[in-house]
Amino acid sequence: MKIRAIAISTFSTLVRNRVIILLFALFLCVLLLFMVPLAGMKGVGESFALGFVSAIMSVLSGFGSLLAAWSAADAVAGEMKSGTILAVMARPVRRWEFLLGKYLGVQLLMVVYVAFMFGMSYLMAAIGGQTIHAAPWILIVYPLVRYAIYSALAMWLVTMMHPVVAFAIVLLTPVVASFAGPGDGLVPGWIRMPFYAVLPSFDLLSESDYLGMTQANLKPIPWTHHTTALAYGLDYALVLFLFAVWSFRRRPLTRD
Repeated sequence: MKIRAIAISTFSTLVRNRVIILLFALFLCVLLLFMVPLAGMKGVGESFALGFVSAIMSVLSGFGSLLAAWSAADAVAGEMKSGTILAVMARPVRRWEFLLGKYLGVQLLMVVYVAFMFGMSYLMAAIGGQTIHAAPWILIVYPLVRYAIYSALAMWLVTMMHPVVAFAIVLLTPVVASFAGPGDGLVPGWIRMPFYAVLPSFDLLSESDYLGMTQANLKPIPWTHHTTALAYGLDYALVLFLFAVWSFRRRPLTRD
């Protein structure tokens, strides 16, 4: 009951956050500009039109990652800065319950955002005179799991440092992860491989590739692929959240 109350309160606070509302409004305006050239793509090749939709949705998806990270960091740091966390803890509420409620509140916000992305993907495909061939559940579950990682990482970092610094590190994480891993590169392998082993593989949880699939190149994907990718993402998010709980257990409840 306490966790649910914190989650609902967090979600209510986030949807009224002026920064989030402003960023969302600005991004929506930019998104509307993409619909103009998309409307002129009726009659062009299916692969080109769906590729354009996939590119637009990749931008939307990236904005969602920023939204998940900032919301998680601000949800915890905002309570500490204002001092309201002391009133919440006086109920009493365990520290892990507080973090879990905050985390679930952020996930509620991301569910709303993913629903928006889901609707926009079909709308833009219809504007371009195309049909999305990917399974609908992929366009919902994959981004939700990916955002769970971003928000858990931000929540863990904000228990140890200033929210702006935590947010900056979260933004750098996928950039560093993209240069890590096996294969040839400018960075020596002995430097890249540790980052590859530790950092999350966000490309594994990307739904953009499925959006660009045409009827001609659509192939059945083994269920083991989806199971492995989603289990990996959920496990990574769980580990990061447990790290947040561990680092928060002795942290002062006020922030300068």
